Amino acid sequence: MSPQSDPDEVDRTDDAGTGADRTSDPQRPSDHVDGTPVAASDRADGITQPKLGVVGCLRFAWRQLTSMRTALFLLMLLALAAIPGSLVPQRQADPNGVVQYKNDHPALFPVLDKLQVFDTYTSVWFSAIYLLLFVSLIGCIVPRTRHHWQALRTRPPRTPARLGRLAGFRSVAVTPETVTGGATATGGSDATAGLPSVDHAVTTAMTQLKKAGYRVERFGDSVSAERGYLRETGNLVFHGALVGVLVAVGLGGGFSYTGQRLLVEGQTFTNVIGAYDSFNPGRWSSQADLQGYNLTLDDFTTKYEERNLDALGQATDYSATVTARTRDGAEKTSRLGVNEPLAIGGTNVYLLGNGYAMQVTVRDGEGDVAFKDVVPFLPEDANYTSTGVIKVPDAVPDQLGMIGFFYPTAVKQASGANAGAFASSYPDTENPVLSLQVYTGDLGLDDGVPQSVYQLSTKGMQQIAGRQSPDPSITMKPGQTKQLPDGAGSITFDGVKRYVSLDVHHDPSQGWVAAFAILSVLGLLTSLFVPRRRVWVKAVRRSGAEHGEYDLEYAGLARGEDPNLERAVADIARRHMSDLGVRIEVRGE
Repeated sequence: MSPQSDPDEVDRTDDAGTGADRTSDPQRPSDHVDGTPVAASDRADGITQPKLGVVGCLRFAWRQLTSMRTALFLLMLLALAAIPGSLVPQRQADPNGVVQYKNDHPALFPVLDKLQVFDTYTSVWFSAIYLLLFVSLIGCIVPRTRHHWQALRTRPPRTPARLGRLAGFRSVAVTPETVTGGATATGGSDATAGLPSVDHAVTTAMTQLKKAGYRVERFGDSVSAERGYLRETGNLVFHGALVGVLVAVGLGGGFSYTGQRLLVEGQTFTNVIGAYDSFNPGRWSSQADLQGYNLTLDDFTTKYEERNLDALGQATDYSATVTARTRDGAEKTSRLGVNEPLAIGGTNVYLLGNGYAMQVTVRDGEGDVAFKDVVPFLPEDANYTSTGVIKVPDAVPDQLGMIGFFYPTAVKQASGANAGAFASSYPDTENPVLSLQVYTGDLGLDDGVPQSVYQLSTKGMQQIAGRQSPDPSITMKPGQTKQLPDGAGSITFDGVKRYVSLDVHHDPSQGWVAAFAILSVLGLLTSLFVPRRRVWVKAVRRSGAEHGEYDLEYAGLARGEDPNLERAVADIARRHMSDLGVRIEVRGE
């Protein structure tokens, strides 16, 4: 019978098939086994890997998506994706700002608009990150919660046979020489020697560890204790609270609404849809969600820097005084400031911006009052040089349109290309001047095409005062009246008022978001500062001892970093010895 090769024999040829003895390599352990030999013909075909298949690929993708690493990455990505929403105006919050951005950046606006930057929080890419994060967190939490629940119901592990390999190990001899008069057993051979019995020592350790918050289990002459499951509980609470925030924000957005209103001093705003300049309702919000109240802008003041010459004229504080009236007749005067919203009728009213409004009276060619109102102008620079449009469709014989420029503190430029032109040198009304370019003709208001109140289409109109006409622009100060050229009428500059831009926001999920945010912080702090550790106390009887002497061993094991583990084991040993009345003489350290 021919000899058969031993299947357990180690392949002693090298990987290249040269026949060299692998055991001759001095860097290889003598007991190293390479595994099942691979034929040279198989090696020539390359490395063979298992095929995942469609199900395997889907399972792999799901595990990657639901890993904690992916969830944290998506959370960071969501924070980065929200940055554009704070850099450019959003259509839902500031539609007028979007229009102004389009005018200021005509080349860049189409690109950003196509990328949905002006609708950041409802864009496809932001929603995709949001949903992936939601799914990832759910996929992380559900299996970890099930595993944590099972761990809470599982008994502490059995005491290891050799505690000397664990952290903080110490051994204390319990002999007649170490007993200092503490608690002793009341019977048995150990009591005759004045020693606490093994059973008494183990029972005392169990009681002590229970008081310290450990889950304990006795295994013969040893105690196995563990604590720190609150760490994983806090971790799960943290991630569950993040899911709660996502759900609250998602559902709250459907029941919320946002509206903007420009309010001039003395004007009153009523919380109805028709009173808003722009209104963006949530998917599930309705007109019934608007609670009735009125807001009157009594006064608006701005404080400017006057001492620091490098920052002269910069606004240091905005303050609006408003009177709020609710449906039940209650009336209250409040201050509305930057980052100081007014809470009323289930909404928060924020102060977004401010500017100047021109109070003018226009008489037509027949001397009749064709227009008398307050017209808001939009600021163009830090010194509040402002532009606005006055449209007078009821003037006769021709409709009137005026493009105005307002200078709060007007000065004439002495040199340069704009020498002789007005400019504003200070944002407050120290020397207010209103300059108007006047047009006559059809304003196009009857064409059925919506027009912006801040723009005037001069197509088909004739300029009768301004650069493109024989007559110069009309320049006025408050209280002055000027005649329009060609018998078109007259205009009176009655005065200047301040206006504010208000943002009214209703979000029923704010309380839930705040609660989940606080819960997430508490869960995070718990997961960071609660240590997860196991501790063992073991009584080792000495064979052949005359008076029942034995050794008490202490050791611990941490899950993760626990710099205080050794100190905690030492404290347990010290308290235990104190309860037993044994003087500590540590061995084995």
